[in-house]
Amino acid sequence: MKFTMDHFNINVLDLKKSLAFYEKALGLQEARRKTADDGSYIIVFLEDGTSANKLELTWLKAQEKPYDLGDEEFHIAFITDDFDGAHAMHKKMDCICFENKEMGIYFINDPDGYWLEIVPRR
Repeated sequence: MKFTMDHFNINVLDLKKSLAFYEKALGLQEARRKTADDGSYIIVFLEDGTSANKLELTWLKAQEKPYDLGDEEFHIAFITDDFDGAHAMHKKMDCICFENKEMGIYFINDPDGYWLEIVPRR
C-alpha cells in the first residue's frame, strides 16, 4: 500500500486577503474552488505550477474571530531558486517574522499568522 501527499489545509479568516497574499508572496495560483450551496464555506486549492502538492484554504462563514494557532509549532516550507530576491520582496512586504541566518532560512507570516519557511534551493 502506498500513500501520496496531496494537500495541506489551513483555515483563513479573509479569503480575498489570503489569496492575494499567497499569490504575491509565493506565486501560488488558484487551481479549483468549492463553494457550499448554502454559502457556509469556500474551499480554494492553490498550486505552485511545479509540484503535485496543493495548499487548501478554507473559509468558514461562521468564523468571526482570528483562529487560535496554539503554540505555532507547525509551518509549511517553500524552496526558492532566488533566496536573496525572495528575502528582499518579503522584507518589502513586511511579512518576515523570524530569520535564522546560521541555518540560512527565514519565515514569513500569512494574514492569519501561519508561519511559512523560506529555504534556498541547495
